[in-house]
Parts: sequence; structure tokens; C-alpha cells
Amino acid sequence: MAKIKIGDVVARASYDKDVFFKVVDITEEHGYCTLKGLNIRVLADAPMNDLILPTSAEVREYKKDYIRKSNESMERIFYRRELEKQRRLTRNNLEESNGFFDVPGMVLHIDGDEEYLDLCLTTYKQLDLEAYGVSLAEKEQPRKIHSLLIKYNPDILVITGHDGLLKDKRDFNSVENYRNSQFFIDSVKNARRFEPSLDDLVIFAGACQSHYEGILRAGANFASSPHRVFIHALDPVFIIEKVAFTPINKIISARDVIDATITGIKGIGGVETRGKFREGLPRSPYE
Repeated sequence: MAKIKIGDVVARASYDKDVFFKVVDITEEHGYCTLKGLNIRVLADAPMNDLILPTSAEVREYKKDYIRKSNESMERIFYRRELEKQRRLTRNNLEESNGFFDVPGMVLHIDGDEEYLDLCLTTYKQLDLEAYGVSLAEKEQPRKIHSLLIKYNPDILVITGHDGLLKDKRDFNSVENYRNSQFFIDSVKNARRFEPSLDDLVIFAGACQSHYEGILRAGANFASSPHRVFIHALDPVFIIEKVAFTPINKIISARDVIDATITGIKGIGGVETRGKFREGLPRSPYE
């Protein structure tokens, strides 16, 4: 068997190669590797003798499936927006919308993983969302959240990174059994000290297998992961897009937001939330 190296793409034999990971650390003394999901927000430890190197063809197929699911979600978003645009034109008895301008909610995304943050920022841009990103280790997020909120004053706050149950832990109720859930909980609490209203500041927080109940109790509008499952790297983006482009006079049901995700109801949950989209008139002739 080929020697496993940092940076290799691997899968776990004991899990029937269900998820592909990148090796980010190796503890030779104990024969363990630390793994990061290729497209899911999880860190995991695995014994080196359980790891398999997929073929290049298997990796390509895995990535193609990820791209396909992401593209399908994007297509649904743009189709929904076009329908909403046509409804607005009909409501205002207009043939075209050049006189109006859109003001969706502005996003601050704080992420413990710089690679995932860059992926999310690219997707926000594709979705015509104003978004600012800060790469910050999960343990640093609670301490710095207040100053970042003052600096950016966002409508929507996203707090993500990596999480997961610690090795051999089975008590899902104890937050101490999770890698980073306590940091997400503390970050949300500190954000709510800055802005208590769930309508004025919409918050998504969590990652794979995060302590969903604790994050919601801390004051998040949306969180992961109700069934402690892995979530797709772009699920937070698709949730936030729905909030950012829903008019402020409408309440989004938790079901509508969950339907916008790839992972679905086992991975994401939340509470009814007011949209952040505003329509402006007229458009400046100097833009």
C-alpha cells in the first residue's frame, strides 16, 4: 500500500468510502491522520490503516457529483429570482424593471477554513450578493465577533468552519463532546449581545455534526446539524441567499430555507425569519 502523505485525497474503508477527505495532519507515533472533508465541513481522525487512496477517476467522479449538485441549486435560485422579478413587474404594471434597483441583505461570513471561505465568497459573487469574508480559527471567533460586527455592520452573519464529534464520543447532548460547537455557541451569544433582534441581524452558525440545539438556544436563526450529519460546504450560502433576496415584508418559513440546501432537513434547521431584500426606485442615471 502507498504511504499516506499530507495533502492526499483519501477515503475510509470502514465507512465504505462514503466521503472523500484531504489529509491535513499525520501523527506517526499513534498511526492516525486528521482529515478534512473535500466538500463537507468536517474534521475527522482516522487510523492510517483504515485509509484508502481512491483512483484519480474516482476523485473526478466525486468532484463532478459535487459540482452537479451545486449547479442544480444555483439553477433553482436563478429560476426562482426570475419568477419573482416577473411577479414584481406584473404587480407594478411595468414592462421592464430598469426604473427599479435591488438591495439584498449584506453578508459577513466568518469561516475557520480559508479554502471553504474562498469557495463561499466566489459563490456569493455569482449570486450577486455583497459579502465580506474573514478567515478566523473557530477558537478565535467568539473573542473577535464583536469588533467584526462593528466594522462591517452586516444584515446577515455567517459563522462556520469545521466541527464533529470527538473520537469515541457518543453522548450527542454534551457540547464538550464536539470539536468546535462551544466556539460557535459563544460566538452567537456574543453576536446577540451586539444585536438581540433575530430580524435585524440574521445568523447562521455551525458546521458538520454541530450541536444544533445549543447554537439555536444561543440565538441563531439557522444552525447545523439536527441529526449530527455532514453538511455541504455551500449550504450556508444557499440559506443566506434565500434570506437576502426575500422581501423584508415577508417571513420565510424554516421549511423554505431548508429546501434551498443540498443536505436537507437532517443537516440544517432553524426558525421563521424575516427577509432582508428591499426594492428601490428610481435607479440613478449615473450608475
